[in-house]
Amino acid sequence: MIIVLKAGASDEDIQKVVDKLKEFNYGAHISRGENRVVIGAIGEKRMEEKILIMEQISSLPFVEQVIPILSSYKLVTREFNPSGTKIRVSPDVEIGNDQIVIMAGPCAVESKEQLFEIAEFIKDVGAKVLRGGAFKPRTSPYSFQGLGIEGLKLLYKAKQKYGLPVITEVMDPRDLEIVAEYADIIQIGARNMQNFTLLKEVGKLRKPVLLKRGISATLEEFLFAAEYIMVGGNSEVILCERGIRTFSDYSRNTLDLTIVPALKYKTHLPIFVDPSHGTGNFRYVPSMAKAAIAAGADGLIIEVHPHPEKALSDGPQSLTFSDFRRLMNELKSIANAIGRRL
Repeated sequence: MIIVLKAGASDEDIQKVVDKLKEFNYGAHISRGENRVVIGAIGEKRMEEKILIMEQISSLPFVEQVIPILSSYKLVTREFNPSGTKIRVSPDVEIGNDQIVIMAGPCAVESKEQLFEIAEFIKDVGAKVLRGGAFKPRTSPYSFQGLGIEGLKLLYKAKQKYGLPVITEVMDPRDLEIVAEYADIIQIGARNMQNFTLLKEVGKLRKPVLLKRGISATLEEFLFAAEYIMVGGNSEVILCERGIRTFSDYSRNTLDLTIVPALKYKTHLPIFVDPSHGTGNFRYVPSMAKAAIAAGADGLIIEVHPHPEKALSDGPQSLTFSDFRRLMNELKSIANAIGRRL
């Protein structure tokens, strides 16, 4: 259930609700909005017990409303935060408001020269977050696996020089501490969407997490994965559609843009789209990027490389500098048309 407190409720009032929930062996997840505090009750009870606790909490003078949650996931549901979650990444980057945030950069960090050239360029054309893989999950064990810790250090140096927050992927719970030290946003890749051990560990962080949809995951499985993170106490989760596996043979994956409005209806979490992995072909990336914004996505994560033909990872889906500049100009027009900004 969700407990909405009246405006002006004190910390003492909040604690009284938490204590009442503990009496019934419920956990409590507190979300502080601009005008209201919302408390999610975490736990499973018989219907008669749920009715009793709802009646007792509803009678408290500082409680405005108690809302039962019928879905199996509790914290990601739209009812928990009807106004939508906003995630502050840096002083000038907030995800989930009317600004569309573009994350861009190479699939893999290859060298200082490559990374700095890309960082300088994407900042110049309006991207707000630098992406780059230090630990790379590859289908073939013989493919480039990334620079590891050295790649993390290069990302951090680029952040310091160009003032761009950094997002990079973590694949193993053993690497989480070092990745969190250098990154502003932790990425959970599609292959790890249901790595529940990793999700639980990420849930202990107080750092934004971008969770990519698994290659065959349903909407409900996707939301349950996000719930794993939020149950741990980390409410700063960004959902990312990056394409699913279907019978299509003309693109790397099938980019399921219908999930964007579906998620907007189901959850309060911000939603991103990755048209690079979603298509696997640079020719299709601009069209799908524009379609994603029109569908309501809060941002995009796009692969950019100065020389895609020389890239050590995912060159065929990376945009050149000229293509990315053109796309950013086109996205501004679409954002303006739907009442948002880039």
